[in-house]
Amino acid sequence: MTLDPAHFEAPPKRPPRWPLFVAAFVVVVGIAVLLLWPVKVPYYAMSPGPVEEVSGLVSIPGETTYPSEGDMYLLTVGLREVNVFEWVEAHFSDETDLIARETIRPSGTTQEEITRRNLESMNESIDTAVYVALQRLGYEVGFSGSGALVLQVVEESNSFGVLEVGDVITSVDGITVQTADEAAAVIRERAIGDVITIDGTDPDGEAFSHDIELGPHPDLEGTPMLGVALDTADLELVLPLDVRIDSRNIGGPSAGMMYTLTVIDLLTPGDLTGGHRIAGTGTIRFDQSVGPIGGVRQKVYAARGIGAEYVLVPADNYEDALTASGDEIEVVSVSTLQDALDFLGTLEPLPEVLAAA
Repeated sequence: MTLDPAHFEAPPKRPPRWPLFVAAFVVVVGIAVLLLWPVKVPYYAMSPGPVEEVSGLVSIPGETTYPSEGDMYLLTVGLREVNVFEWVEAHFSDETDLIARETIRPSGTTQEEITRRNLESMNESIDTAVYVALQRLGYEVGFSGSGALVLQVVEESNSFGVLEVGDVITSVDGITVQTADEAAAVIRERAIGDVITIDGTDPDGEAFSHDIELGPHPDLEGTPMLGVALDTADLELVLPLDVRIDSRNIGGPSAGMMYTLTVIDLLTPGDLTGGHRIAGTGTIRFDQSVGPIGGVRQKVYAARGIGAEYVLVPADNYEDALTASGDEIEVVSVSTLQDALDFLGTLEPLPEVLAAA
């Protein structure tokens, strides 16, 4: 009996199913991403922002200026609301911190209001920086204000429900204040838990007097906080020079110190930088003290990114700044304008500066 070999051929193989499962998985993930991507979580991601060379932002028409061989940079942070995927990504980035939305944009506050207030704060910072620089150089300057204007009240603070946006504070614990700087200076001299008296007028012009207990600042350990954002009401400066600064629509007051140093450098023969690349951040006050800022870690990363050799930071932010410095940049703690000038005075001029002298 002869058997046909065809009867013993193996049945045709079925195509593997795993490509179908992979394709289905990819489709499901794609749909999930499309659905979830627009959904924001209640956090902002804070990351290193643009860096600006300050002397290019400053002009002083009609005056002789002395450009530096080196550079001074102001530092910024980028803030964006995040979705769940960006929230996860931020946890794996050393350069990014997540900040609760309520801290950046309290309930009832629009993003447009936050942007407007930050730009107003920058404008006031520029005015203060120019005032301090010219005063330091011996020019006759003056200013006046009608008090500290309340721009925002922090919902979790003891001021919430007591003070309101539009109030003008004219006295803190019996000490008359004309500017936001003066009000903040009195508060800084007190301790957490102290009850202070706030006098002023409300938006309708009615006088008020409130006793408010100072709470802890959420970002600066051991620092008391009234719980309000302040600006100077009716600020008027009397300045002998026309100093113009282009803010590039950067918001907030943290470039104040670097503006001051740059104006001093431009109006002074010689070179404050010694030819070096100096970055920095910190507010400047009328009393020439340097105030703390937010996002110092991100700003140090930004300074490293442009190859700065040194970064000047407020003393209150120094420890946080060190966590981002690595071995690439030297962090310098400053409490006053004089501290910054003293440090710059220790820098050994580079050869090109000596050759130009």
